[in-house]
Amino acid sequence: MTGEPAAEDLLRELAPRVLGILTRRYGDFADAEDAVQEALIAAATSWQADGLPGNPLGWLIRVASRRLANAYRAEEARRRREELAASWSVADPEPAPAHDDTLILMFMCCHPALSPALAIPLTLRAVGGLTTRQIAAAFLVPEATMAQRVSRAKAKIKSSGEPFALPAAEDYPHRVAQVLRVLYLVFNEGYTTSGGPDLAQVSLSGEAVRLARALHAELPEDPEVTGLLALMLLTDARRPARTGRDGELIPLAEQDRRRWDRQLITEGTNLVTEALRRRTTGEYQVQASIAALHDQAVSHTGTDWVRILTLYDRLESMTGNPMVRLNRAVAAAMVSGPDAGLALLDGLDDRLGDHHRLHSVRGHLLEQAGDTDAAVAEFRAAAARTANLREKHYLTCKAAAVRNGGTVG
Repeated sequence: MTGEPAAEDLLRELAPRVLGILTRRYGDFADAEDAVQEALIAAATSWQADGLPGNPLGWLIRVASRRLANAYRAEEARRRREELAASWSVADPEPAPAHDDTLILMFMCCHPALSPALAIPLTLRAVGGLTTRQIAAAFLVPEATMAQRVSRAKAKIKSSGEPFALPAAEDYPHRVAQVLRVLYLVFNEGYTTSGGPDLAQVSLSGEAVRLARALHAELPEDPEVTGLLALMLLTDARRPARTGRDGELIPLAEQDRRRWDRQLITEGTNLVTEALRRRTTGEYQVQASIAALHDQAVSHTGTDWVRILTLYDRLESMTGNPMVRLNRAVAAAMVSGPDAGLALLDGLDDRLGDHHRLHSVRGHLLEQAGDTDAAVAEFRAAAARTANLREKHYLTCKAAAVRNGGTVG
């Protein structure tokens, strides 16, 4: 948005408040969201040149209200709203309400009618304050493509007749789960991108953490909300050691643990401990518990793999997720040897298809088992199937190292 980090952070913080105010005041989420995006873009230029206004929130509300009014005036079919629109564009609109509508916006953007491909970009725009261009760059698609996704998402919400309010009590648990899933997917895409020249998109994972913090502030008693935030913090704590000086991937076993962020580890551990005390355990709490065990271990081999394996057993029984089985196989190999891990991979091809991580894990386990030729073939297959160039480089080098009897640094 702007070259000034403080201004960019402020815009992202204010974006959902402005959108909530406009939607509540004028009643149209889709049009209000467009107006807020235009106001954010205007602010990025104006604030950088002229400095922050005395009342940034009021500035954004005033500009967005004027943009919304202009949009209504421009449409021939809505000329009957001319008088109403004129009243919206006053120089000093009514004071903003004190409450924050971020939680309502998250529920709207993560509507059950929206697939993750639509819910994620809409959440990042409406709640995260990112522009369509920024989101498109993060997901490696043309801006026009991402704009179409956002438009489809807003059209679906409009056609659903979703009121600007919290869901009914009976729908609340399901809708919270939907919000958590979207934030989880955003974080994962940022932590290891699905494609491109970099291992991670730090701004994307950082935005997921920021939104998870906002959600936790609104729902501090929800153990799964707390668990997801803990999981993100405990995972993100390892980020400084995940890449080398030139951006190359460094696997967990080879990371310099002195570079891990101990402050995040402490915060994440405290959060998951707090969540588990509520004795309503969900999948994010279990994943956070696993992450905490990794972060607390002094070394890869010194990790409590027995407890991690037990937690993966529990997580797989809860979710049935084949990716959990993949991670469980790694833990089983650490506890009982590579053959135990390889046995757990049987049948996963039917569920994961030709996924590069399945080939990668099988390659590591075959290497441990001493089957060099098969390990090399799996690493090469994994390298051919990932679009992340850092992963591709690591896997290609790993295949060459195993073939030559060496190691990858």
